Amino acid sequence: MKKILIINGPNLNLLGKRETSVYGNKKFEDYLKTLKTVFPGIGISCFQSNIEGEIIDALQKADGKYTGVILNAGGYTHTSVAIGDAVKAIDVPVIEVHISNVYSRESFRHVSYIAPVCRGVIAGFGMDSYRLAIESLLYA
Repeated sequence: MKKILIINGPNLNLLGKRETSVYGNKKFEDYLKTLKTVFPGIGISCFQSNIEGEIIDALQKADGKYTGVILNAGGYTHTSVAIGDAVKAIDVPVIEVHISNVYSRESFRHVSYIAPVCRGVIAGFGMDSYRLAIESLLYA
């Protein structure tokens, strides 16, 4: 069975109540149920942490165990060389995902230390960015 790991970074545990004008009003846990319904034959797991080192640990543990990783590193996208290094060090393909269109927001969000070492980047499609990332890992 193909397995996908979704890793969500800081503050993404607040989806549904955090800046709903940017991120919508749906909790990620509810959207995860939708993803599992849309992709019934795929093992979809999720990990969320506000701690950079735990995200790095999750990436390292995913190596060799998952078909692909979907990574929404949140604010760490724009600051963490270490997470970028972890993505570069593993063999499992990683798709960087953002719910919002980071390029229509503050200029500091236009820089990603993760994108250069990922298979691709999907941004700006709301929660549907995760579905698009799963499709890219399964069918591309």
